[in-house]
Amino acid sequence: MIHVLAFYLFALMVVGSAAMTILSRNPVHSVLWLILAFFNAAGLLILIGAEFIAMLLVIVYVGAVAVLFLFVVMMLDIDFAELRAGFVSYLPFGLLVALVLLAEIILGIGLWSAGPVELAQRAAPTDPDISNIKAVGILLYTRYIFLFEAAGVVLLVAMIGAIVLTHRARGGVKGQNISKQNRRRPQDAVRNINQPIGQGVEL
Repeated sequence: MIHVLAFYLFALMVVGSAAMTILSRNPVHSVLWLILAFFNAAGLLILIGAEFIAMLLVIVYVGAVAVLFLFVVMMLDIDFAELRAGFVSYLPFGLLVALVLLAEIILGIGLWSAGPVELAQRAAPTDPDISNIKAVGILLYTRYIFLFEAAGVVLLVAMIGAIVLTHRARGGVKGQNISKQNRRRPQDAVRNINQPIGQGVEL
């Protein structure tokens, strides 16, 4: 019974926070809703016994979202004074979200100690005597090897596409001369001098 209640709690929070990620007009709020969605998705993974994947989701994706948050702050003109002015009005809702997250963490710890649901064995049947990390490795490199390689190819194509789009010739942007950089000698790049005390550096 507790597994069913936990599933509906995590699932509703994932769907709701994902919707708010799209519907929020403030990009900072969108990132915070996205972090909440990642935490609840990790709860769903703990529910089916994939605690290793759940920790990877929190560590990798929430860490990446923190970097995305920095990019948003640097690239967009956000009025933080206006955001701080509405802090008091958002305080009850923020406390409510914090209490829900605390309840989900306590519930996730209880579910982890209670064991996974039967859905885990139907979705990815593995030997219950081996560890979660070893089970993930066995499944990735045996049953799902082609899907794993296809995902790697998709990521490689996306990386190459991003490089091609950003490496195109643009006006006003000075490009690198790779061959000239490779031909440069160390003695042309480094100069050792005996700098006198009390004088500035000659550029």
